[in-house]
Amino acid sequence: MKHSYQILDMSCAGCSDSVKKALLTLTDINKIDIDLTHKTVVIDANIQLSLDTLQQALLAAGLHYTITAKSHNTCSHHDSKQQKIDQHGNGVFYCPMFCEGDKTYPTQSGCPVCGMDLLEQPSATQTRQFGCPMHPDIIKDEAGSCMICGMDLVVLEPEDTEQKAYQVLLKKMQLSIAFALPVFIIAMADLAPNNPLDSVMSGQAWGFVQLILTMPIVFWTCWMFFERAYQSILTWNLNMFTLVGIGTGIAFMFSVVGLFFPDIFPDDFKSESGSVLLYFEATAVILTLVLLGQLLEAKVHGQTSTALKELLKLAPSEATLVTDDGDVTVSIHEIKVGDLLRVKPGDKIAVDGVIRQGQSSIDESMISGEPIPVDKIQGDLVIAGTINSNQSFVMQAQKIGSETLLSQIIQMVKDASRSRAPIQKLVDTVAGYFVPVVVLVAVVTFSIWAVFGPEPAMVYGFVNAVSVLIIACPCALGLATPMSVMVGVGKGAQSGVLIKDAESLEVMNKVDVLITDKTGTITEGKPSVDTIFSSTGNEADLLQKVASLNQYSEHPLAKAVVHYAQEKNSKLIEVNDFKAIPGKGVIGTIDQQQITLGNSALLDAYNINIANDLNEKIVQAQKQGKTVSYIGIDNEVLGYVAISDKIKSSSKKAIADLMAQGVQVIMMTGDNKNTAQSVADALNLVEFEASCLPEDKLKKIKQLQAQNKVVAMAGDGVNDSPALAQSNVGIAMGTGTDVAIESAQITLIKGDLDGIVKAKKLSYAVMKNIKQNLFFAFAYNILGVPIAAGILFPVFGIFLSPMIAATAMSFSSVSVIVNALRLRKISL
Repeated sequence: MKHSYQILDMSCAGCSDSVKKALLTLTDINKIDIDLTHKTVVIDANIQLSLDTLQQALLAAGLHYTITAKSHNTCSHHDSKQQKIDQHGNGVFYCPMFCEGDKTYPTQSGCPVCGMDLLEQPSATQTRQFGCPMHPDIIKDEAGSCMICGMDLVVLEPEDTEQKAYQVLLKKMQLSIAFALPVFIIAMADLAPNNPLDSVMSGQAWGFVQLILTMPIVFWTCWMFFERAYQSILTWNLNMFTLVGIGTGIAFMFSVVGLFFPDIFPDDFKSESGSVLLYFEATAVILTLVLLGQLLEAKVHGQTSTALKELLKLAPSEATLVTDDGDVTVSIHEIKVGDLLRVKPGDKIAVDGVIRQGQSSIDESMISGEPIPVDKIQGDLVIAGTINSNQSFVMQAQKIGSETLLSQIIQMVKDASRSRAPIQKLVDTVAGYFVPVVVLVAVVTFSIWAVFGPEPAMVYGFVNAVSVLIIACPCALGLATPMSVMVGVGKGAQSGVLIKDAESLEVMNKVDVLITDKTGTITEGKPSVDTIFSSTGNEADLLQKVASLNQYSEHPLAKAVVHYAQEKNSKLIEVNDFKAIPGKGVIGTIDQQQITLGNSALLDAYNINIANDLNEKIVQAQKQGKTVSYIGIDNEVLGYVAISDKIKSSSKKAIADLMAQGVQVIMMTGDNKNTAQSVADALNLVEFEASCLPEDKLKKIKQLQAQNKVVAMAGDGVNDSPALAQSNVGIAMGTGTDVAIESAQITLIKGDLDGIVKAKKLSYAVMKNIKQNLFFAFAYNILGVPIAAGILFPVFGIFLSPMIAATAMSFSSVSVIVNALRLRKISL
């Protein structure tokens, strides 16, 4: 039995993991599902456990959370002082490098591991609010008038948290430039012959001016970098800000001490005039450049989740509810299953449902990626977020809220974007040693320059050591994989290819064998009865029996028979002892006669005989590509049903494209050999296996995997789910069953093999992009650190200024993100 509870104190994935582990110590609990967004816990247990028992389990694990029974009360707040809801975010933040996997955070402060600014997850709900233009405090959830001035309320534009964060950084950047520029000019003037500033004040006085101008940068606009550096050292999660904090902190403290206590420094650190060389300009300019890098990253980070934001925009906030008193405009949150909704031309469809009155053409390009509108008539399904074209119709709501296809797509894109590809393991290994090695290189650099460098050797050593600390960029390495995955997953969603996780996206590029089902995968999955034949000449009686038998089956062929019987006005009768036998057919008792309907395997299992002349008729129908089900009464076959299922127009080209890429395509079907041969010939498909049971597909996949083949399985039915789960990459048709989709790693919204070609292209493009990013990140650090250490000085007489190093470091991360954004332009 399942029971729902709430733990409002949970704030991140780490919290939920701890709660799950603590509760699973109770032996009566079988499974726990936690929805962190709504703070709910669903417990599947053998018995109903008391709240006290659950609370004690949490306390025993050291968790001081309060668990309560889930409340089903909802409150509608229309108070004039209600806080404006941020419609672009859900108040949950994540690290763009996913340093701690799926862990999320309650505030937007920096990641505790890498120190980068956290990003807010987009909200899956779009709530429209109204406010008074004269009185900003007046905010309501529905249209009306202001209670103070009486003015009509206007629709409030949603706040964009990413844009707000960007604006904060931009303001800090402008202030940093305003302070850093004069510091830089003062320092550079000191290098000029006959420094013109000396006529205004002494060099020491200008030093104090530089200190005053640098302090707002260090202690205000860029103080967050030092906070992150300090936190990283405390937790020993060393990152880019560790290096920046150490480098600029040492330069700043050195300059402050040199300004106030110059006599404690040896002559090696002094200029010809006897004053200590100050590095306020290096501190100010480096911090400003690092801030510039953060600003640019904030700008382009928002673009990496463009696809997800576009999906979120598809959902309308309102719908037209059909009532006995007329049409009423309501929020989509008020829609219930079974409600009738009127969809006018140009309207977005609010929820998933079925057309009850009227017909129209629906633009489903935002879901399937196909630009041609789809004609819909009464009884056809329509999807939330798609757009009605030219006629009004009435639909009945069937799936609402998180159950709609659009909501599931959004959730899948979110989850996949936050997952980690196997190639990320290499980066994680390198990152674990990166910062300590860089610090060691900086120490060695200072030592070598101090001992072997030209005069002033200590100054050269100090400057080059700071350059080493500043130029190294672990963030470029950390961003290389997740940025490409995020953009690639979004691109796939826009093209009708839904990817469950980053691993399947990576593995798809390595697939060399595709096993595909026939019905609903290669064919349209809309079978229709061509012929029903009775050897006794009584087709009507035979149709009634097999249609009655099939009314209890969910198989597409069974539905086709029932539909055919309804068209012929055949009345369905009661069936006893009904039994569905996977991969074979169905059996039941009607009027004390055993009725069987299925393939030859079913005949063998029940020792049912068939006359030779009848079998020859069946073979002829099979050779025409038709699926034939034998109709047996007691121990003899007395007829058959011939069913045709049209091959999808895209199947032939898709199979040809896959084989041209070196993919071995194998069709495995439960249909007979003659029908399978006919379909294979039409597709120019060489390899196929007929009369397959679900376990045969499973065995075939295991056999190929034992030969070190990377196998993808494409299917759409419940019987395909074991094979989908076993394959390296399971691919479900979006037109198939929920079980098949749940078992798969990739779902094709349109439900045809052309989607597999798109998935293959996308996987190749993403992996290529990741490798480009990794090459750039590794090459940048491998070349940049030695140059910053001064390796070019003995040959060319040049070394790298810390300010140039800061510029290179800031743009390295941005370059990785910009390269990942190129994936948005690829053609699938």
